[in-house]
Amino acid sequence: MAKAKSVFVCSECGAAALKWMGMCPSCGEAGTLSEQAAERGARAIGPAASPVALARVEARESERLSSGLPELDRVLGGGMVVGQVTLIGGDPGIGKSTLLLQSLAALGAARKVVYVSGEESAEQVALRARRLGLDAEGVGLLAEIQLERILGALEAARAEVAVVDSIQTLWSEALQSAPGSVAQVRECAAQLARHAKKSGTALFIIGHVTKDGAIAGPRVLEHIVDTVLYFEGDPNSAFRLVRAIKNRFGAVNELGVFAMTDKGLRAVSNPSALFLQRHEKDVAGSCVLATLEGTRPLLVEIQALVDAAHAPNPRRLGVGLEQNRLAMLLAVLHRHAGIATMDQDVFVNAVGGVRIGEPAADLAVALAIVSSLTDRPIPGKVVAFGEIGLAGEVRPAPRGQDRLKEAAKLGFDKAIVPKANAPKGKIAGIEVIPVERVDQAVHLLRSL
Repeated sequence: MAKAKSVFVCSECGAAALKWMGMCPSCGEAGTLSEQAAERGARAIGPAASPVALARVEARESERLSSGLPELDRVLGGGMVVGQVTLIGGDPGIGKSTLLLQSLAALGAARKVVYVSGEESAEQVALRARRLGLDAEGVGLLAEIQLERILGALEAARAEVAVVDSIQTLWSEALQSAPGSVAQVRECAAQLARHAKKSGTALFIIGHVTKDGAIAGPRVLEHIVDTVLYFEGDPNSAFRLVRAIKNRFGAVNELGVFAMTDKGLRAVSNPSALFLQRHEKDVAGSCVLATLEGTRPLLVEIQALVDAAHAPNPRRLGVGLEQNRLAMLLAVLHRHAGIATMDQDVFVNAVGGVRIGEPAADLAVALAIVSSLTDRPIPGKVVAFGEIGLAGEVRPAPRGQDRLKEAAKLGFDKAIVPKANAPKGKIAGIEVIPVERVDQAVHLLRSL
């Protein structure tokens, strides 16, 4: 009897090798190759396709379907699209299943919806719906992990919206590997996506995450789907953030904010208030940043603590901010504003657990650091934004008008902004103070 052939598959990128190696030859990760039975590939049979002139392709605006939750619609770019496949990942217990069960319950009265549970029994899902007080009369429930049966059930029900919880529990009879393996995850995701495109079903797929917070399995899984959402937030906190990392039908980095209650997830109508900590009196080391999350302007409090170092190597730690950029800002402050922190520990934190990725946070971070170092508080009604260059210049940030209007709406009366972002006309309720260089902004703190 012929010996069964095996291959070594990388759990990170899905690449296959004929023999075991310490590092994956494709992605370079160490210790990720595991032995699996070789799967027989399918041969494509059919006539060759001919290209079509792009100018002759008729482009139509995709029809949007509401998910039943306005904050989720915002993250998706205005709602779901027919045939859209969305992958949502997050830490265990953070609320992925709860969010999508609420969405299906809201849609059940008007649309055909199906919830496929591969991790929980039908009784467990029913108990959750009852605990949340959901009207789940119109939600079809299927407790199944065999892919072909799931596809048959979705086709028979003609589901308009479906949820698969989770992709790591499914297995296909076409493959011999165990559920959760790279081959099974990749094949099941591809078959589900193919069915969604063919039938027009808006499909949500829940995925497990690794210790690093990335969705488990090969990265090809994120390339198969149309949209990738990440559930963020501390499980011990009442607030949850849903962020779009990839979206073929909308803007990326859109942010949806929810609060976890005993009746499930509730949308936060004013997320800026969530990230702003109101102090009884002005404190040193605090500066409010007007940032942008996708298309939504957001006000976030930046806190800095500068203290004498008690070790030969001072610490530089940023929570919610890029650490390398923090080191760069300290060097710019020293070179162009005369602010020396080489013998100081510097800690910077974005309040509320939000992650700031845009360079427009530079000015607020620098002002918070200077405020803490000099023990000079910044007035609580002052907001700032702007990118700082290596030459000490303050560069403009995109959509400065929207940031200023959001600050004025929340009662801020002064804004320190790059000169290029200064509005031509006056914005009611807020005084705009333009700056061109970082040393100018530092000296401005003395007059506030």
